[in-house]
Amino acid sequence: MQAFALTARRLYSTKPPAVLPEAARIARTSSTPLAVRLRRRKKFGPTAVGTSDSTPEGLTPTELARYKRLRATGQLKVIGGEPVSEVQWLERMNERRSRVRGLKTVQRNGQEETEVLGRRVYLPNIIIRLVRNNTLKGEPYNPYEATFRIPKSVTKTDLRSYLLSIYGVQTTYIRTDNYISPLFPRLGNKRKSFKTYKRAVVGLVDPFYYPQRIEDMPAVQKEEREKWIEDTFQIQATRSLQKYELLRMTQGQGKGWKFKEPLATKRSHILRLVAERREKREGLIIGQAREWQQMRARGESITLKAPSKDLIAPPTGELSSVPAN
Repeated sequence: MQAFALTARRLYSTKPPAVLPEAARIARTSSTPLAVRLRRRKKFGPTAVGTSDSTPEGLTPTELARYKRLRATGQLKVIGGEPVSEVQWLERMNERRSRVRGLKTVQRNGQEETEVLGRRVYLPNIIIRLVRNNTLKGEPYNPYEATFRIPKSVTKTDLRSYLLSIYGVQTTYIRTDNYISPLFPRLGNKRKSFKTYKRAVVGLVDPFYYPQRIEDMPAVQKEEREKWIEDTFQIQATRSLQKYELLRMTQGQGKGWKFKEPLATKRSHILRLVAERREKREGLIIGQAREWQQMRARGESITLKAPSKDLIAPPTGELSSVPAN
């Protein structure tokens, strides 16, 4: 029997607060699609960096234009003998956006009850990953946005409902785009399914600060962090050991089986390691020779210690004597 995991509530939009924070408005303006920004720039002029193009009541230029159009055509209802104001119209729009699809209010025994029209989702197999926002060089990180990688089948409504019902996160907008995997000739010009994903940029009402990356840390803090990671997880030591084992296993391979790239250690890699060891050995010899030259220039005597017998003893099975010249 499957256990109940999640009731998927599909919302048109999260009802934002009456007045959005100024930083959230600025984030909403900066994340507007390029085509919309160019159209607004041509019509209203450029918007200064770090400012919002919304009205003091919180209406975007698109919402303001729609409000004026409806008011001019007489499609707005009159409340108390007066026309609907911008704030009232925005509140009504937010109420309509926040209604729940799949739920219905019914009267039972003189009381209102909520009835679920949709069906429950058992053991959902979707994976939603939170990733860091794409921040251009020299620009500050935007805490009023969050970026997710979601399956292609997940819609904006699904993601908005998921964030609200599971984590209680209120959103102001969601913009999605799809990344299509390139064609791989070795696979017969096919695409890799795991390299194709959908990206969702979500506007947040409350700020969220992503954990700081190592690249963004100061030099001292970055060095301490890297040292802690290496001492705890031994990443570099493990990579060095893997390279050594691959080199040992692929040396002397004949016409039999071979590792495929990129696991195989090529001949060029072996030659590079041999050249590095030779350069290191020659550097030690040159350094020792220069030290002796300096000692001779100062008039100091050079004394060499005789090697131990164990070092000069021939190995077993070979000639034990060397003919004198």
